[in-house]
This record gives sequence, structure tokens and C-alpha cells, in this order.
Amino acid sequence: MRQLRIGVLVGLFAAAGLVSWAGARLWDTFGSLPSVPVAAPIVLALIAVVLTATALSLRSRLRAQRERQPGAKGVDPMVAARAVVFGQASALVAALVAGMYGGVGVFLAMEQLDVPARRDQALYAGASVVAAVGVVAAAFFLERVCKLPEDDDRDGNGPSAAARA
Repeated sequence: MRQLRIGVLVGLFAAAGLVSWAGARLWDTFGSLPSVPVAAPIVLALIAVVLTATALSLRSRLRAQRERQPGAKGVDPMVAARAVVFGQASALVAALVAGMYGGVGVFLAMEQLDVPARRDQALYAGASVVAAVGVVAAAFFLERVCKLPEDDDRDGNGPSAAARA
């Protein structure tokens, strides 16, 4: 399993943002632009919270196991692998969603901030981008927690702890 790469995530964000911005311009010329759902930033924030809670739980269990505390529950390697895969998938989707809402938000900010409804939509889009960045940060944290100590590859191509387990 390969580690997340920031360049891939930035590329996905930029490509989705460009396509979304162009699509929003085109859609607006033919009619009314669909609204940004209020639930978008909330759902993304919940995913970030779940990823962070998973990482913190795994980190404390791994620390207890490493320090050989009595009664410490070990971490099943498949649980760690599934957590890392969930984090990586979440980060990739969050990069696409952030690009999509970022493109729409830029379009709305450039064109129609004087209309209150459009201003609200731009705020929801911006909050969605911020929440998606939180998902990406939580995914990187989870990946770091599940990394074995001897996984200190400088190029980032080495397998993660979950892949070797």
C-alpha cells in the first residue's frame, strides 16, 4: 500500500475545481445553478472527526502495547489496514469534493456576492472546502499513526504498516 501523496491530492483538487468552475459558469448561463447543500460541510466534518477518533484510539492502543502495559489490548493488523484504507479513500474523495465546491465557490464569489442567497451558497462552499481539508489532515494523521517505526523511507514509496501486517 502506498502512502498518500500531497501532489496527487492537490492535482485532484485543482482539476475538480477547474471543471466545477467551468461547469458552474455554463450551468448558470442556461438557468439556475443548483445550490450547495448545507449538509456538505457537516458531513465532511463528521468524517474528519471519525478519522481523528480512529487515529487517537489506535495511537493509544499501540502506545499501551509498545509500553507493555498490563491488560493492553493489541491492534489487529487488519483493523489498522482497514483504517488506513478508509483514511486514504476519504482523503481522495475529500480532495475531489473540495475542488468541486471550491470551483463553485469561486464562481459565486466572482459573480454574485451581492445576492444574499448566492452569498450564503458561497459560504457553504467555503465551509465545505475547509471541512474537506480537515478530512485530508485527519487521513494523514491516521496514516502516520499506523506506520511502523522502521517505515522511515525517504521517498514515501515503502509499504505502510497496514500493508505488511
